[in-house]
Amino acid sequence: MALSSQHVHVVDDDRDVRRSISFMLGTADINSRPFASGADFIESLGELEPGCILLDIRMPEIDGFEVMAELSRRGIDWPVIVMTGHGEVSIAVRAMKLGAVDFIEKPFDEGLLLSSLDRAFGLLKDRGEKAERKRQAQERIAALTAREHEVLQGLMAGLPNKVLARRLGISLRTVEMHRANMMDRLQAGSLAEALTLAVQAEIEPLEAMGSN
Repeated sequence: MALSSQHVHVVDDDRDVRRSISFMLGTADINSRPFASGADFIESLGELEPGCILLDIRMPEIDGFEVMAELSRRGIDWPVIVMTGHGEVSIAVRAMKLGAVDFIEKPFDEGLLLSSLDRAFGLLKDRGEKAERKRQAQERIAALTAREHEVLQGLMAGLPNKVLARRLGISLRTVEMHRANMMDRLQAGSLAEALTLAVQAEIEPLEAMGSN
């Protein structure tokens, strides 16, 4: 993957570390933006391009764990690579459990950093594509009527039309009509395509919702 088209947000309270990383990334033609504190980074989130985050854990006021918690609260799923001191394995493990994709110990060499970023950018691309598929699927499913939506949920649960008719308290013919209309609105060429859209949009099956 071409790293030069990506963005790296460097969050570390140590000015020398920020300068060193920025220089290292610059020589590799990678865009980076340094932040001197977790608070500065959080305050700037609204204006930042999606990218990978190089995050120091031990920072005053707002530490790396708190930054990760805030990212989660805001629903920001950018890959985080935590930076730790030598031998701080327990801290790295805790960060990984909170969602960090990798950790590197200071001091680190350029090859190790770039390899870690390359993997993180791959994850960022995959997550971005998944989010776009979800958005498009939700947009298409939003065109369904409430009853068509229920029929789709029933089909997700694997319910035959006759069982679904009893579950919804409507006739078999009405289920078939709603099913046909649902397929038309979704512009789905097959049931498999309709179900794929439902899964991408994170729709719950009828049974999982406790419907009777």
